[in-house]
Amino acid sequence: MIATLDELDVEGTTVGVRVDVNSPIGDDDTLADDARLRAHVDTLSELLERGGRVAVLAHQGRPGGDDFVSLESHADRLSELLGHPVGYVDATFTDAAREAVRGLSNGDCLVLENTRFYSEEYMEFDPERAARTHLVDGLESVLDAYVNDAFAAAHRSQPSLVGLPTVLPSYAGRVMESELDVLGSIGETPEPRVYVLGGAKVPDSIDVAWSVLEKGLADHVLTAGVVGNVFLIADGVDLGDASSDFIYDQGYWDEIDRAVDLLDAYGDRIALPRDVAVARNGERHELGVNALPPGDGESAMDIGESTLDYYRRILADAETVILNGPAGVFEDERFRAGTRQLYDAATDSPMSIVGGGDTASALRKLGVDGFSHISTGGGAALRMLTAESL
Repeated sequence: MIATLDELDVEGTTVGVRVDVNSPIGDDDTLADDARLRAHVDTLSELLERGGRVAVLAHQGRPGGDDFVSLESHADRLSELLGHPVGYVDATFTDAAREAVRGLSNGDCLVLENTRFYSEEYMEFDPERAARTHLVDGLESVLDAYVNDAFAAAHRSQPSLVGLPTVLPSYAGRVMESELDVLGSIGETPEPRVYVLGGAKVPDSIDVAWSVLEKGLADHVLTAGVVGNVFLIADGVDLGDASSDFIYDQGYWDEIDRAVDLLDAYGDRIALPRDVAVARNGERHELGVNALPPGDGESAMDIGESTLDYYRRILADAETVILNGPAGVFEDERFRAGTRQLYDAATDSPMSIVGGGDTASALRKLGVDGFSHISTGGGAALRMLTAESL
């Protein structure tokens, strides 16, 4: 069993709390969306109310990216969300950082600088080697305990995630605890169990499909989005040059062969779109697969009403639905219907679980709710949903 905050004697304890607040960043290099910060409010509030001295560790963006910025605006927003002053220091494990952590009193909270400002944190190590990195060596002496609440990053083997718990008493935060409770028992959820795989992360989705079908976790796999387009091409459907070129440009052409193999092995359990929506004369226009290919320059941007009817019939019998990835280009109002209606239908199932990342973002933008569980993680959720270890 993984220890939780219930087992941690918090008062007077200096706790390093790893969270995942990797968020959209505005043109002014400050936080543009606080959804991921809000997810950690319960964990941080509890530690502060119980008299902990909290040092927050987190990353933001990737080296070279526009969103690779400091965590100062994150600290400011956390102050507002917690209703409690939150400090910030522009260092992570230096003398300045250690001095700031030592200066914490009971009930104080401090955000340390973006862990990925240091090259080791962008590398992956086994836990024992991670425990010998500068980040861990620099922080170990000023921390009494470690709490991992960063489920969305928990599939990565980086120093702040696997090194610190190697050298400190360690606990799961409330986000991590909830995610493990739900996603860690996916094989025990009620059947029939239906996986809905959409979005544009084709290799990940095909990995999921192979895994859940081989392990008998899925009674049906419904495909949509770019994933659905790849399966249509694998099934011999001509989606036209625009959709095919996009798949090729993304480096996904080899995934078509994998999709062919999947259809050969499990075709009776994999559902493909029966129609697609394209932009024609500025409007949404639906085409059945028998009417394809579309016109020049027209791409498959969404699933159509015939597909939705087909998928609704499958979902109506499902006891558990696991969804990952939107059904189309939901950012465009013309192509929101597939995602909105498909996800609405899934909420009628007794158990409905949504993978994180882009899917959770789509649901927030579309105002769809009513799910049993919406994960905070993308890649980590996929690992758990295929019964793989983090």
